[in-house]
This record gives sequence, C-alpha cells and structure tokens, in this order.
Amino acid sequence: MNMKLSSEALRIHREAILVDGHNDLPGRFRSGSGVLLEETDLRRPQPDFHTDIPRLLEGGIGAQFWAVYVPFQETKKGNAAKQCLEQIDIIKRMAESYPDVFEMAYSPDDIVRIRKQGKIASLIGVEGGHVIENSLDWLRTFYRLGGRYLTLTHFETIDWADSGTDAARHGGLTTFGEEVIQEMNRLGMMVDISHVSVDTMRDVLRVSHAPVIASHSSAYALTAVQRNVPDEILTGVAEKGGVVMVNFYPGFLTDEGVVLEQSFYRYKEELDKNNTLTDEDINRNLQEWFEAQVQPVCSLERVVDHIDHIVNVAGIDAVGLGSDFDGITSTPTHLEDVSYYPYITQELLNRGYGEEDIHKILGKNLLRVFRIVEEMAEK
Repeated sequence: MNMKLSSEALRIHREAILVDGHNDLPGRFRSGSGVLLEETDLRRPQPDFHTDIPRLLEGGIGAQFWAVYVPFQETKKGNAAKQCLEQIDIIKRMAESYPDVFEMAYSPDDIVRIRKQGKIASLIGVEGGHVIENSLDWLRTFYRLGGRYLTLTHFETIDWADSGTDAARHGGLTTFGEEVIQEMNRLGMMVDISHVSVDTMRDVLRVSHAPVIASHSSAYALTAVQRNVPDEILTGVAEKGGVVMVNFYPGFLTDEGVVLEQSFYRYKEELDKNNTLTDEDINRNLQEWFEAQVQPVCSLERVVDHIDHIVNVAGIDAVGLGSDFDGITSTPTHLEDVSYYPYITQELLNRGYGEEDIHKILGKNLLRVFRIVEEMAEK
C-alpha cells in the first residue's frame, strides 16, 4: 500500500480530539527493566520505543490513556498493589517532566481543556484486576490517584473474574466480581472488558448500569483469538452505550495471528504444568519461544477492516482506537508508531466515512462514554 496523506485528511485529523485507549510506554520504565524515566529524554527520538514526544505530536494525539501494568506473578509475592502505585507514579512524573507537552487529565472536561491548550491529556488506565488484591479499598485508592478505567483481568484468571486466555474457574464473575463492577459504577470508573472471557463479558454487561469499554481489543468475527470481542458482545456493548477500541497488534488482526496465539497458549499450558519451573523460568521460556516465531504481517487496512466490522455490527458510536503501542511486538505497515495515526484518518476517508463519523472513531465516542460514566457516578 502506497498511501499519501491528503490535505483534507490532515485537516480532519487536526480538528479531531484523538483519544488512544491504551499505550504501554510507562511499563518500559518499570523497576528492574534497566530503562529509567530519568535517563530517557522523550523529546529526542527513541527508536527502541513506538512512542516519543516528536512522534506523538506528529501523530496528533489529543489524549492518551497510559497503561498501568503489573505482572500477574507479583500477586504471589504480595507486590501487585505496591507496583501499581509505582507505575502510577511513573505516569505522573512523566507528565511533570514535560509540562509543556503533557498534563494529567481526570475527566472528559479535562481532556477538552488540555487539548485546547495544545497539550496532550494524559490519563491512567489500570490493566489487570489482580492489582486490587481482592480489596475494594485498593480499587478506590487507584481511582482517587487517577485511574479512570480498570481492565478486569490480564492473561490470567483471577480470584473474581475469568480471563479469556486462561482456564475458567468461575463461569464469568464471582459475587465479589459483581461488587467490583458496582463500585466502579459508583466511583465513575470505566469497566474495561479487554482480556476477559466471554462469560465475564456477559456478566459485566448484565451487572454494569453504566456503559463499558474494551480499551484495546478487535473483532473476533474477523480474527478468532480470545483477546477479541465476538459479535454478540459488540451488540451488547453498543446497547449499553459503550465502545470497543481496536487493537493494532497483527496477532489480533490476522489469520496467521490466530495460529500463533493458539500455539502460544498451548506452549504456556505445558510450561504451567511443569512443577519444576519457577515463574521466572516460565516467563523466560515464553519470551524465547515468542522471539523465535515469525510475526504476523498486515497493513493499516486490516485495522480499518476491524473498524468497519464493528461499525457494521454495533454502529458508528461503538468503535474507537486502542493501539497497545509499546506493549506489542510488531505493528501493521503504515502504523509503525504513534506518528502514523493520520493514515487511519486517510483510510477512513478513502472508504467513504464522513468527517463527523471519523471524529467519533478517533475520540468522540470514548469522550461520550467517559462523560456518561462520570455523570452516572454517585458523587
């Protein structure tokens, strides 16, 4: 694909508020990673990352949900909540380090105000319900510190919710899991169904009285990996007034990705059954296995195919963008990093989407959901 950016696409993109639902850059600065925020100048090109300030500006990002991710094994060490606090601190220090570029945002109004000032609104999304350590007190704490969505699980099933990529233990949500959803509704914290099982998705749609999101998932009907959202759930999310934000990882967008994901989880199951392996051994083996595989290849057009499908099934108000940049091992062509977002606008324009609908996909849909969740909260 040899795509050129038209002046119309650039104008539409510039006038939109582009909201990305999930970027893992803060995790690159996690303790023990060997890369420190204080020693990294994000004003300079960072070729090892998908994200830096020059490329964020080129891509026209208006608001970014930065992911707070803590490895699941930290729950066994009693460190999950502590590391979540540390990751939140990294996000806030990142914003403080570049005050002319970033400003922390905690509401839809904050996003609009910050964008009018020409800065990037920085928000916190907490990825993985294991970090609350089965405590509503921790949930409330993370909300008060700025967490504006909670992804209920990561790759592993937790004590109160089944993951889509692990053995189910509960048939969806437990009673406590339902209490988590109800408390999130009360707080005004968006419920994120990326990573969870279909049964958990169904339970969330039943329990939540507020709209829900999938912060970084694509369409299961096009790519049958468990990380994606089936049509029945797309319809349910739309009926609830929510939004599914399309992930950019080729492994979740292509048929080759289905094969890779299935092989990955079969291998993970084998490792998990080996009682002689530590968590560190398992993680190292999984990393080595993954690096040895041929990564799926696709273009930006495949991302927009998933957008099209969600629009066709659930409507134009139910789709957004959740890149997963700096949390994925490969990217589509013409979406190699955060500078390439205008090409999505161009492809949407090429496919006949009007200006208002493009603005909805780029960010207005998420802003609408965020506002409704906030309004429905018990203040």
